[in-house]
Amino acid sequence: QVQLVESGGGLVQPGGSLRLSCAASGIVLSSIGVAWYRQAPGKQRELVGTITRDAYTKYADSVEGRFTISRDSDKNIMHLTINDLKPDDTAVYYCTAGTYHSTEPRYWGQGTQVTVSL
Repeated sequence: QVQLVESGGGLVQPGGSLRLSCAASGIVLSSIGVAWYRQAPGKQRELVGTITRDAYTKYADSVEGRFTISRDSDKNIMHLTINDLKPDDTAVYYCTAGTYHSTEPRYWGQGTQVTVSL
């Protein structure tokens, strides 16, 4: 059974940083495409960024330069590092796992809340 468990969310002031983590079981993150999504209150879910099994990353324009996706293959964990947080980054953040050939989600985590406020 595949499980994805996010952690690391919280309340942060504008300009701050966070590192979200996604621990996987039942699947090897380094062998598939994975992604992060977010959903802000009252808004549609948004793709934040992806990383292929070949470690090619791609980000939404709204987060380019501030967000970084990485993987720790030894621990089977994926991270989303967020710098220079803005109030518009407030959302529930989800990690997803795709397949060998695609970052399209087959599995979702339960999400972790990030709130950016003074």
